[in-house]
Amino acid sequence: MGRAKVYYKIGEVSELVGVPPHVLRYWEKEFPQVRPRRLANHRLYRKEDIACLLKIKELLHTRGFTIKGAKAALKAEGRTPREETSLLKHIRDELQEIYEILSHEP
Repeated sequence: MGRAKVYYKIGEVSELVGVPPHVLRYWEKEFPQVRPRRLANHRLYRKEDIACLLKIKELLHTRGFTIKGAKAALKAEGRTPREETSLLKHIRDELQEIYEILSHEP
């Protein structure tokens, strides 16, 4: 069984989110929650970034928020999608460690 990808290039994210790459680059400037890694002039997005971008797209395109309104909505939620995904990843990792400990018990 293969491992899930950790990083996605901007073209892949553009297809997943359903917006052109230039929109993703613009959103990066407007929303501090979106911070892809940069490696040799390439943007590398994590699943947390993609989740955040999908939330931003929902706010802007589906619910009709302005950029300012979307920023306020994300801030009002308390946790950004990235923070929520990071928390869930942390919980999953801890559960995996517990499982491995228990599965090696006699």
